[in-house]
Amino acid sequence: MPQLNPHPWFAILLFTWLVFTIVIPPKVMSHKFPNEPNIQSTKTPKVNPWTWKWH
Repeated sequence: MPQLNPHPWFAILLFTWLVFTIVIPPKVMSHKFPNEPNIQSTKTPKVNPWTWKWH
């Protein structure tokens, strides 16, 4: 029964985790946003409460 032989599957598991933990994170983290976010205004907008009846 080849399913019970852990040797090839263990190597595949180790190689997969190696790729996920070493190769992929630097590639993902190297992406930068093309535009810096704009600073929002510090004053709070005027908010009017609703006068709708809910029932």
